[in-house]
Amino acid sequence: MPTARIDEIATDIFRVSVALPKSDAFDGFTFNQYLIVDERPLLFHTGPRGLFAPIKAAIERVMPIARLRYVGFSHFEADECGALNDFLAVAPDAEPLCSEVAAMTSVNDTATRPPRAAADGETFELGRHRVQWLATPHVPHSWECGFLCDTTTRTLFCGDLFTQPGDVHPPVTSGDILESSEALRLASGYFAIAANTRRELERLAALEPTLLACMHGAAWRGDGAALLRALADRVVPRAG
Repeated sequence: MPTARIDEIATDIFRVSVALPKSDAFDGFTFNQYLIVDERPLLFHTGPRGLFAPIKAAIERVMPIARLRYVGFSHFEADECGALNDFLAVAPDAEPLCSEVAAMTSVNDTATRPPRAAADGETFELGRHRVQWLATPHVPHSWECGFLCDTTTRTLFCGDLFTQPGDVHPPVTSGDILESSEALRLASGYFAIAANTRRELERLAALEPTLLACMHGAAWRGDGAALLRALADRVVPRAG
């Protein structure tokens, strides 16, 4: 069983990361969950069910797991919410937090507790932190996709955006993550290109995040607006 490391990457925000090493069939990959420790703690991403035990153990080094109030995720996929019901079983007051579309299409049927379906732009008070839900259908993929932004620390929990390959990453970097994530995108084709892609990336850039909490690889600190606009230019080149 792999272990999970936990690092505070901003005030009260922890990155919980499990690294799966290289093998003959696999080139190594990380799965990151993000925990906001507050009066109403929030976990964003659960990891797959098979990684529940090490992720839970890492969280409990920071706070009792039963205190969780929200378990959120970007879209309905095993690494995003595979362990959702496991977390609900050990956190009796926790609610799933997802988009309205995710609630309608999947979570109402699969979760053991009714989800809190977040409307686009809706905000949630966690105590010292306030988070806002941004609906981003098909960005980077899935109709129900969306992200959370902690407006208190200007941290964008950006899911599969800037997915970086490999199993060795620092918790936070200010180095380049665009080239490695673009190489993976072009090789795997995991990014949906839709009519709204540039518009949604610009909406995220307008938040002016200074920390991008990526689901795979290192979190990134810097001018998040500039990096998101650079991504938009690569994914949807401007005419001319």
